[in-house]
Amino acid sequence: MRMSKAFLALIFFFSSLISNAHAVDVPAVFSFQGSGYGHGVGLSQMGARSMALNGSSSEEIIKYFYKDVTIEPKDDSNILRVNIGHLLSTAKISSTVAGSQLQIIQGDMGSESEIPVFSVADGVSFSIIGSTISPRLTSGKTSRVLPRSRVFTIRWAGTRYLDGPDTIISVTHSGLSQKYRYGQIQVKAVKSPSGYRIEMTNSVRLADEYLWGVSEMPSFWPVAALEAQAIASRTYALSKAGIYRSTCDCELYGEISDQTFLGYAKEIEKKYGVIWKDVVSRTTGLTITQAGLPITAYFFSSSGGKTELSLNAWGNSRAYTQIIDDPGSLDVALNPRFVSWNRQVPQNIIAAAFLLPDVVSLEILGINESGTVAQIQATSSTGIQVALRGETFRSRTKIPSAWFTLVSVQN
Repeated sequence: MRMSKAFLALIFFFSSLISNAHAVDVPAVFSFQGSGYGHGVGLSQMGARSMALNGSSSEEIIKYFYKDVTIEPKDDSNILRVNIGHLLSTAKISSTVAGSQLQIIQGDMGSESEIPVFSVADGVSFSIIGSTISPRLTSGKTSRVLPRSRVFTIRWAGTRYLDGPDTIISVTHSGLSQKYRYGQIQVKAVKSPSGYRIEMTNSVRLADEYLWGVSEMPSFWPVAALEAQAIASRTYALSKAGIYRSTCDCELYGEISDQTFLGYAKEIEKKYGVIWKDVVSRTTGLTITQAGLPITAYFFSSSGGKTELSLNAWGNSRAYTQIIDDPGSLDVALNPRFVSWNRQVPQNIIAAAFLLPDVVSLEILGINESGTVAQIQATSSTGIQVALRGETFRSRTKIPSAWFTLVSVQN
């Protein structure tokens, strides 16, 4: 049976459409230009620095960036459980003081001081085996493996738990080592999507042991800015205290998802560590409140010229967040890296952000009053479209901020 010319033409037409669909260019790289660093909600650290240099007090700084708040003393003697190692397969703890040993206790111990000692060593390494943790002790040149357990507690001399000379311990995991001086450490096997992993936490007193180790602002910055940061950090921690998170065996992460906790390393910063420690001590108890309760005192590095609402950033309204001018963030002398920035993001990162197999184009759908991207939409090679908040896109792609424009694509 012979096909008509019209039918053949129709087949050719649809074949061309299919061929053109497959010929859609998938960009290798997307380029962005923007300003600021961080989510933009709450206290601008660069803004605080600028205000302090121009004579503002810590109270003036705080009440400028947070709306309708009070600064008042609150009890900050809580013992916080701070995550210092997340989703680990291995970890190591050792004493950095000659002759000072660690106590390794099977189980999760509270604050009591009279405890049975499970074992003593110069150092201990932990490995996850199935759903349990296997510890190996080292003492001098000898080592031995202890019975496995789901949780261990480590204590050392010089803390409120054990008498003796002040001891500094070193915690090593993920290729990095960090020093800690206070409290105790818990090592626990916690189930994760990829199987059981080690969660490591440092239990420390909020008022001093924790805040002395918070590293969210350079200690050489003006004192008023440091005071504002100390009060904001205390307030943020108080807002999270007592809310246990089983996924990290903690109340706070010791990293940027909450606030960066460096432990003893912050306290012993050459020349300036004592300044931060003194600022924390002088602001003891001072907390930012609204209706008598500590606020979740969000803070960030710098903005694109105005701060942001939590509603725009994350979809939840907080009465103490506001859009307000932040000229300090646009001071090139103070913020040379982020007054203006350019970033190139590869195709695989963009596609993963939108949970798409690929992305052929991006479109900014709207801009917030603050200047941040309200929504950005991606289109895949098959025509699927997905939109994200600007802040969600920033977080997933790791670009500096949601104050950005789309510059170009590269094939």
